[in-house]
Amino acid sequence: MQPSEIDKKVKGYRRLIPSMTALLEFEAVARLASFTLAAQELGVTQAAVSKQIRLLEDTLETKLFHRLHRAIKLTREGYILHSVVAESIHRMASVFDKISEGIGEQEIVLACTGAFSNFRILPRLISLRTIQPELKLRLITQPLSPGSYRDEVDLAIRFGNGKWDDGSSILLFDEEVFPVCSPSWLAAHSAHASLDDFLDMALIDSDATLEGWMTWNSWCRELGDLRPKLNYSLRCSSYNDAIQAAIQGYGIALGWSRLVTHLLNSGELVRITPYTVKPKDAYYVVIPTGREPGAITHTLVDWLRDDGHLMP
Repeated sequence: MQPSEIDKKVKGYRRLIPSMTALLEFEAVARLASFTLAAQELGVTQAAVSKQIRLLEDTLETKLFHRLHRAIKLTREGYILHSVVAESIHRMASVFDKISEGIGEQEIVLACTGAFSNFRILPRLISLRTIQPELKLRLITQPLSPGSYRDEVDLAIRFGNGKWDDGSSILLFDEEVFPVCSPSWLAAHSAHASLDDFLDMALIDSDATLEGWMTWNSWCRELGDLRPKLNYSLRCSSYNDAIQAAIQGYGIALGWSRLVTHLLNSGELVRITPYTVKPKDAYYVVIPTGREPGAITHTLVDWLRDDGHLMP
């Protein structure tokens, strides 16, 4: 875009948004639910903040706050505006940080679940530096859904069927799910060959996620076991916690092969019983729409696929 075109757009924004100061002060008031606290944070007077909020309300011809007795609350319109303003300020702050820290084009922003980061990426980071010594990697580990972080992310790792509307997919690898426990737990409990006996033992479960995560119930259904109740010793919202509990000898967890390979190799976990489930879905690297895969993308895919980097 040429400078003259940018100038025209800026002038257009000025017509629609007469005061960036008002938006910044509105965000502070909405976040802190207080004109006084917002004024203190911004280093201005409460009267100045109130004036800016009135300016916004007059411009939009609507109330942004309910003025209650000793409290304020966002109106419906105020909530809509705050959600957009807060997200925009956060994104701008991230860009400022990147520029001020001198982060160049060699940074790759990779989004994945916390479990994938902890168990597949972090244990092999040193090998990535050997392959790509100049690469700067930024990990985003929050619950993902199609469309998440579309503008910010270079690559995303998802578990599913590979068909998403917001990007193109590269198959990373399939999965296999089986029971695992610590060597100390196995030594204290005899392994049962029967599925009925096995499932009566202390099970550690983790919640299903947006990425199609398998729980003990869904794992059992895949094996044809439809019992209504399982014997849980611990239920976790995080797969990370479930695996850590298994390592500590608290019971049996479901091991996702691609995530716990290094723990099996190191002996921290052991695989028990011959039972296993191979999900229909798989892991994919998703390239957001509008971005083209470069050489670094294929290097990262090869690196993530290589189980050799997970040897102890």
